Amino acid sequence: MPPESEKPGVFARLSKLVKGRGSRSSVGRSQGVVEAANTGSGLRPPHDSSTPSTIPLPLANNPTTLNVQGSVSQTSMRSSTNEHRQIGSLRPKASATCLTASSSTTPINREAVPQSLICSTATVGGSIVTTSDDPQNRLLPSHLPQTPSLAAPPTISLFESAHDLQMRDLINNISVFNEVGTQQNALEIQRARLSTLPKHPAMSTKRAEYLPNSRQSDVDKLCEQESSSTDLVLCIHGPAGIGKSTLAGHLTDEFRAAGRLAASIFLGVIPVEMSEPETIVKMIGHEIGCIHPRVIPMIVEAMDRCHGASLEIHIQMYILEPLRSLGHPQSFIVILDAMDEWRNHPTFLKALAPFNSQSSVLKFILTDRLNPCALHLPGIGELSIYTYALGPISEEVIKAYFHKHLATVPWVDGRKAHSADVEKLTELSCGLPVWASTVIALLSHPFSESPPHELLAEIVGNRRQVGGSDGLGELYRNGLMRLFPSPDAQSYFRRYMGAIIGLEEPLSVADFSKLTGLPNHLIHTTQFALSALQIRSPPPGSERMVHPATTLHHLSLLEYLQAQTTEASFLISTLNSHSAIGLTCIKQLPALQPSSFDGNSRLRALQRYAVKYWPHHAFNGTPRSNDQWSQSEHCSALQMLSDTHKQWAALFLRSFMPDEVDSMLEDAREDDSMVSTLRKLAGRLGEAGGDYWGFQVACLEVAVRIDGGDAGAWSDLGRCYNKRGDQTGNLRMHEEAVVAFRRALDLRPDPHPSRGNLFNGIAGALQLCYRQNGDLNILNEAISCNRMAVALSPTPHPDRARYLGNLTYALRDFYYHNGDLTTLDEVISLLREVLALHPAPHPLHPWSLDSLANALNDLYQRNGDIKALDEAVLLHRKALALRPPSNTDRPVSLSNLATVLKTLYRRNEDLDTMNEVISLQREALGLRPAPHPKRSLSLSNLAESLLMLYWHDKDIGTLDECISLGREALALRPSPHPGRHNTLDTLARAYLSQFEQNGAVEGLDEAISLAREGPVLCPSGHRHRSNRVRRLVQLLKNRREVTGDDQDCEEIEDWEAELGN
Repeated sequence: MPPESEKPGVFARLSKLVKGRGSRSSVGRSQGVVEAANTGSGLRPPHDSSTPSTIPLPLANNPTTLNVQGSVSQTSMRSSTNEHRQIGSLRPKASATCLTASSSTTPINREAVPQSLICSTATVGGSIVTTSDDPQNRLLPSHLPQTPSLAAPPTISLFESAHDLQMRDLINNISVFNEVGTQQNALEIQRARLSTLPKHPAMSTKRAEYLPNSRQSDVDKLCEQESSSTDLVLCIHGPAGIGKSTLAGHLTDEFRAAGRLAASIFLGVIPVEMSEPETIVKMIGHEIGCIHPRVIPMIVEAMDRCHGASLEIHIQMYILEPLRSLGHPQSFIVILDAMDEWRNHPTFLKALAPFNSQSSVLKFILTDRLNPCALHLPGIGELSIYTYALGPISEEVIKAYFHKHLATVPWVDGRKAHSADVEKLTELSCGLPVWASTVIALLSHPFSESPPHELLAEIVGNRRQVGGSDGLGELYRNGLMRLFPSPDAQSYFRRYMGAIIGLEEPLSVADFSKLTGLPNHLIHTTQFALSALQIRSPPPGSERMVHPATTLHHLSLLEYLQAQTTEASFLISTLNSHSAIGLTCIKQLPALQPSSFDGNSRLRALQRYAVKYWPHHAFNGTPRSNDQWSQSEHCSALQMLSDTHKQWAALFLRSFMPDEVDSMLEDAREDDSMVSTLRKLAGRLGEAGGDYWGFQVACLEVAVRIDGGDAGAWSDLGRCYNKRGDQTGNLRMHEEAVVAFRRALDLRPDPHPSRGNLFNGIAGALQLCYRQNGDLNILNEAISCNRMAVALSPTPHPDRARYLGNLTYALRDFYYHNGDLTTLDEVISLLREVLALHPAPHPLHPWSLDSLANALNDLYQRNGDIKALDEAVLLHRKALALRPPSNTDRPVSLSNLATVLKTLYRRNEDLDTMNEVISLQREALGLRPAPHPKRSLSLSNLAESLLMLYWHDKDIGTLDECISLGREALALRPSPHPGRHNTLDTLARAYLSQFEQNGAVEGLDEAISLAREGPVLCPSGHRHRSNRVRRLVQLLKNRREVTGDDQDCEEIEDWEAELGN
C-alpha cells in the first residue's frame, strides 16, 4: 500500500443531454449576433472587409424575468439595454465569420432548437427567476424583455389599481420598493465587481468557416463521448492547421444553443501578463458570470475569499461551485482552445485532477497540437482525460470548399479554375483546412500585377503535398514571393514581421513606426499585403493599430518564418527582432519627464510599452555572455539610466502592483545599482503571487548580463527557473536552473560561506531532472553535490539538517533504483542525525520522525526486521501526537501510522491492530473531503483495510462498505492514474469475496471485468504484468467451473500461452 453546426442531428444529441428542462413557449426569440471566442485554421472565405457575412443565429434562451410579490413592473428598456451593452463589451470578441448585426430580424424556426434547450428556471426566495444561459446574450434586440439582474433598478408602479389603495397596502408597497431597491443596488455593485475580473482579449470578427457536415462524424463521436463518459476532460489533438479551433468554435455554438456552455477561451491570444493559471480561472469565472448572471454573487464571493489560495481552490470557487448552484441536470462545458499555446497549461491540467468526480457538474473540452498524455506531463496520470485524435477533412469537403470559393476569385480574361485544378488542389491539401483556405486567400488578394490564374498554375504545378515535409511551407513561400517580390520589399517584410512576432501589445502605427524605424506608408503597405495570410482580422475599432502576430496569423506561418530551413529572404530572427525593439525601448526611458516618475503625468502609449517591456526584449534579444553584452548597444544605453533607474523601477512596478510602489521606494538605497534594483523588482514580482514569472525572469536575466554577473542574481535566477519547473513539469526549466546555480558557484570560490547552499541548489535541480528523464548519471551527480553541501556545513551549521534531508531524498531515489541495502542503511543513519538536529519543539520535528519511520518501514519490507517495524510504529505515533486535529498535516500522520500498522497486522493478525488502522483511516478520510487531491488515496486505503477486516469477521456490511468506497476511489483514479491498479485489485478481490459469500455469479463477473484492466495497465515487459495475468486466469477458471460454460476457454488459453504454461 502506498504511503502518503445547425444540423438537426447534432441538436438531437445535445437535446438528449439537457432532457428534463422546462419549456418556455411564451418567451420571444430573435436573431442575435453570435461571436465565439474561438479562432483558427478551419476553411474560411477570402478576406473581404467590405462584404461582411451576416449569419442569423438564434439566441439560446430567454432573458431573465423577476417577479417580486407582483409589485415589480417590466424593467426600464433604456437602462437595461445600456447594461447589456456594457456587459457585451466585457465579453471576448470572437473571431467569427465577419458577423454583423442586422437592423431587421429574421424569423427563427422554433422547431430547429427545442424550447427545452433554451431556458432554465429556478426559485429564489419564493420568486421565479428565469436565467439566460446564452454566452452571447449580451447585445439584445430592443424588443426583448430585459434582465433585471443585469440592468438598472426596475420601475416600480405603486399605484396600479389605485381605487383599492389602503394605507397598509401603501406601507407594504413602500417596503417592497425599499427591499427591491436595496437588492438592485447590491446587484449593481456585484456586477461592477465582476467587470473587474480579467477579460478575454478582444478578438476579430473574422472566424474560420465551419462547413456543414465537414466534421459530422467527429462531432457525433465527440458528443457521444461527452454524453456517455464520466471523464472530466476531453482533449481534441491534431497537427497545426487541421481545424481544431474551427471545430472548437462549432462546439461552442452547439453547447451555447443547448444552454450548457460555461465559457469558451482561445488561449492563443492571451498576453504574457494574463497567462497565470489563476488569472485564466478568473477569466473563466467572468465568462460564467456574463453567461449565467444568477451566479454573479458567488463569483464575487470567490473574489473575496481566494486571495492567496491555491489554484485548486480558485477552480472550485470561481468555476465549480457557481455552476453547481445552477442545478442543471447535465454538466456545463468549458472550452479551452489552443492549450499548447499557453505556457502554463501543465500546471492547470495538474490542478484539475482533484475534480475528476465532478464531471456531472463540469467538463472541459480542450484542443492541443499534441496528446498531453503522451507528453507525460506532471500529474497527467491522475487526471480523468479522454484524448481524441482529429484527422484530416475528407476529400469531398475540401473539394466542395474549392468549388464554392474558387467561384469568388476575381479571375482575369475569363481564365478560371477547371475541374482538373480542383482535383489537384484537393490532392495537394491532404485534408488540411489551413492549406485550402490559404490558397483561396492568395488567389483572391490583389497583391501583385500577376493574374490569379498564374498563381493557380504555379500552385497546382507543385508536386509536393502538404503531407510531405514542407508542402505547407512551400505554399507560404510562393505566396510571400508574390507578396514581396523585390529584395527591398523582403527586407521590409522581415523587419515588420520580426517586430510583430516579438510585439507584446498592440501599438498605433505611429508608435510602431518609432519602435521599428519603419515609415508609416511601408507599415500600411506591408499590413495590406499580409492580410492575404491572416486568419483573423483586427478587432473592431483597432484596424489602425499594429497587433502582435499571434492574434492575426496562424501558428504554422509563424513557425515557418522562424524555421532554420526557411530561405534567408523570409527567415525571421527573433533574437534580432527583440534586440532592436529592446534597444528602442531603453532609449525611450531617459526622455521621460520627471513628473511621470511620481505618477503626476500620464505616459504616452509607446513610453508605457517601453517601461513595461524593455527587460523582456533585452533578455530575448541579447546573449548571456558578458563579453558580448558589454559590446552591445544595450549596455551603453542602460548606462544612460544610471541616475534614473530607481524611478524607472517605480513606473515598472506600477504597471503590475501600484500599491507596492511606495514601499519599494522606501526600501531603495542611494547606492543601489541597476543589478540590485532588478533583483528587488524580481523579488517583489515573485512575492506577489500573480503570473509575473515572465517579467520576473526577464529582470533577473538582464541582471546577470550586467557587469559580468552577480552571484546573487544568478542564484535568484536558478531558484526562479526551479520553481517554474516544479509548476510546469518542464525539464528545460530545471536544466536552466542547474546552469544558473553552477554560474553562481563559479562566482563564489572556496571558502565563500554560501557555496554549500549553491551545491544544494544544483543537487536539487539535478534530482528533479533525474525524476523526469531517469538518467542515473544525473542522479549520481546530484548525490555528489548533496555530499559537498553537507561537508561544507558541519555541526552546528544552521543548514546542515536541511542539506542532510535533501541528501536522503537523493539516496532513497538511488535505493529505489538499485535496491542496495547499504544505501538504505545510510539513509537511516542520516535521518537519525536529522532527527537529532530537529528536537522537539522544532517545527520540523514531526517531519523528521515521519521520514525516519518511513525509511525503517522500507528496511522491514526489505529484510523482515521486526525491530525496524516496531520503531517505525513508535515514531509515527509520536509524529501524530504532535499534529492535533487543527494541523493540516494530521491526515499525513494518520495515513502513515495506519500504513505501518497494517504491515504489522499482516504479521500478527491481531484484530485490535486492524481496528486501529480503520479508525485512523476513517479520520484521515474525514479530513480530506472532495475535492482534496489525496482523497482517492484515503478511500483506496480504507477500502483495502475493510476487505482485510471482512476476511477476518465475515461481516457482509463491512464488505459492502469496502465495495462502495472502492468504487468512489476508482472514479477518482482514471487510467493511467498510478494508483488505479491498487484500487482495481482491491475491488476485484472484494467482488470475488462477495461471490464466495452469496454465490451470485454477478459478483464474479464484476471481478473479472475489473481484473481484465490489469494487463492493460501493465503492458508487455511490466514487472507486475504476470501477476495480473495469473489473477485474471484464475478468475476465468472459477467462472468456468461455476457456470460450466466454455465461453472463457479461448481467453484462458491465450493468457496461459503468454505465461508459458
